[in-house]
Amino acid sequence: MDKYFSTVRLTELAALYASRHMGRGNENAAYLSAEEAMLKAFALTEANMRIAIGSDMDGSQLVEGAKICSSEGEPEMDIAVKALDGKTSCARGGHNATSVLAIGGAGAFIPTDAGSMMKITVGPEGKGIIDIDLPPAINIKRIARAKNRYIEDITVCLLDHDYNRPFISQIHETGARIVFIRDGDISGTISAAMPDNQIDLFIGIGGRKEGVLAAAAIRCLGGDMQARYVFREEDKDSDNMAGVDYNKIYGISDMVHGSEIMVAITGVTDGVLLDGVRYVSGGAETSSLVLRQKTHTIREIKARHKFDFKPVF
Repeated sequence: MDKYFSTVRLTELAALYASRHMGRGNENAAYLSAEEAMLKAFALTEANMRIAIGSDMDGSQLVEGAKICSSEGEPEMDIAVKALDGKTSCARGGHNATSVLAIGGAGAFIPTDAGSMMKITVGPEGKGIIDIDLPPAINIKRIARAKNRYIEDITVCLLDHDYNRPFISQIHETGARIVFIRDGDISGTISAAMPDNQIDLFIGIGGRKEGVLAAAAIRCLGGDMQARYVFREEDKDSDNMAGVDYNKIYGISDMVHGSEIMVAITGVTDGVLLDGVRYVSGGAETSSLVLRQKTHTIREIKARHKFDFKPVF
């Protein structure tokens, strides 16, 4: 199982590289720096992997179908990777930027493009009771009942974008609270499934690839998620799913398959899920999660990195 537990080293290194560009205004540099770090770390691993969910950025090497192999033969694993989720937030010195990597067996992750996806996610208490077809008010009431809480004590997270505006008044009418995030789709989506997190429910439209990565983590956490592909005008250059059923509701088992799913997430900037990189004398500190689906183990890892002793830094 070493190949699984070493995943966090990949996201840690990517987060460290990306954090060097935090607040400096160049989102492409931040992303490509994180990817450069992952590629260096992959070169040190002994694994045969195929990228099932990757980047769409020009010049990226972590793209769908690419193979990362240390030996001959067919890839043993599929991976879904976002070297830097929330690149705009990182470049602007914002919140919720993370580095994320999910590993599974061959065919573990549903193929998708960079279009938009409507999502609703909850933790284990809400498993089986959410319904993406129902208004937010009903889902909020169901979650409050499942958690034995007042509706006024339920907190909903959503991306603060115009296409999510219709949900805001509906949520406010229930008396529930809202935590807005400007970027970092994956961090916000997963936060609703984490135990003891301030977020109880995630609702709204975000990215499709980010949705699959979040589904892998939520499956490891024992939470629940429903999703539906949506089309927005902004997707016209990235929506390549001709013939897709935009009415179909996808559950976690539709998006992520198999029993050996592992997810590593490292914070780049502070957010609702993780603390960001902290620089200290001679190095930096990182905060990460490693999640395993088979055992529902949650590992919270605080690491201090000494740059003089890190050969790839």
